[in-house]
Amino acid sequence: MSRVCELTGKKAMVGNNVSHALNRTKRKFNANLLKKRFYIPEEDSWITLKVSTSALKTINKIGISAAIKEAKSKGFLK
Repeated sequence: MSRVCELTGKKAMVGNNVSHALNRTKRKFNANLLKKRFYIPEEDSWITLKVSTSALKTINKIGISAAIKEAKSKGFLK
C-alpha cells in the first residue's frame, strides 16, 4: 500500500541526507500516517482510514463527516 493520506493527499517527499562534509545522498521524507477507525453517526457505521496526524487535528476541529465531504470534493477519497 502507498503511504498517502486518504483525507489530505499528503505523501512522501524526496530530499537529501547532508553529512558534516556536505556530502549529499538521496532520502525520502515519509508522511506521518496512522491507520485509524472513525465512527460516522449519519451512516451508523465505522470506517478505517489511513490519515496523517495533521488530518487528525482537522477531524478534531471540523468533524469526521465534514472532513470526508471535503476530501471527496477534492478527489482524495472515493
